[in-house]
Amino acid sequence: MQYRPLGNSGLIVSRACLGTMVFGEEGERGADEESSLEMIDRFIDAGGNFIDTADVYADGRSEEIVGKALSRVARDRIILATKVRMPVGKGPNDIGLSRKHVTDGVEASLRRLGTDYIDLYYTHMWDPVTPLEETLRALDDLVRDGKIRYIGVSNFAAWQLMKALSVSDARGLVRYIAGQYQHSLVLRDIEREFDGLFADQGVGEIPWGALGGGFLSGKYRRGERPEEGRLAMMPEGAEEAWSRRNVERNWRTLDAVGEIADSRGATYSQVALAWLLRRPTVTSALLGVRTPAQLEDNLGAVDLQLTDNEFSRLDEVSRPDPGYPYRMISEFGARPFD
Repeated sequence: MQYRPLGNSGLIVSRACLGTMVFGEEGERGADEESSLEMIDRFIDAGGNFIDTADVYADGRSEEIVGKALSRVARDRIILATKVRMPVGKGPNDIGLSRKHVTDGVEASLRRLGTDYIDLYYTHMWDPVTPLEETLRALDDLVRDGKIRYIGVSNFAAWQLMKALSVSDARGLVRYIAGQYQHSLVLRDIEREFDGLFADQGVGEIPWGALGGGFLSGKYRRGERPEEGRLAMMPEGAEEAWSRRNVERNWRTLDAVGEIADSRGATYSQVALAWLLRRPTVTSALLGVRTPAQLEDNLGAVDLQLTDNEFSRLDEVSRPDPGYPYRMISEFGARPFD
């Protein structure tokens, strides 16, 4: 395993981060408790120290499973990340980034995780209702109380993140050190504004959706609409809908990934992840795995060093075609009221 400092901090994290979104989720997309615990143990055995969950994953079950796994290892070996903002109940204050919801969210996550502190606490999405200073002061208080150690952001637009950093600087409040965003060879929207922002402001990128909903794993073929799996279930209009993946630019990208994989004795997934890990803004890549076999395969990406020519080829072939629909990150930020 390899390690890097996370953003402009002294926190050292593994270059692979274990994503646990489907841990405890029922159905074909989920991983049961036994399999989830096996994957966490294997990840730690491989040298991974960075585990990511959220209060809403599997309605809190993911946090409970992670907590059970961590009870079997020394707590200080693990950099534990979780999130707050999404609805966790039907009440008007069971959502958002208010001081109340953030504080309640930390306490609930600590109980499920069976720990007395969270290493990295993400605000999961922009909240247009709560003033930024209210959120940041609540997070700053939680850092001072020792309940969280660092803060991260997910799915903010570039202007929203920059505004938050400015408020933190002006008020002397804790600062975001990590940004978790959807990013892959088939979705490169954030590079337009975030590459410079991350580098200039010392925010470490943690990409999720690194395999494009499974598209970059190499299991799909031209002209064959999938009947099962994540891409088959996504509705029209969703980022991972088949109509958005089934375009010539993505097939050209997949062909290049496959040729490099064949020449290097690697898998498609390993090559796609290795491309992300070589990007200068990326600190660690989220492994969104469902089975131990997927985890074992993805872990191989950390040691796969792409050549300059391989990286440049993937970079060039995956550039969006003119007219490709641009997904504004801020579209995630709505919090409507009746």
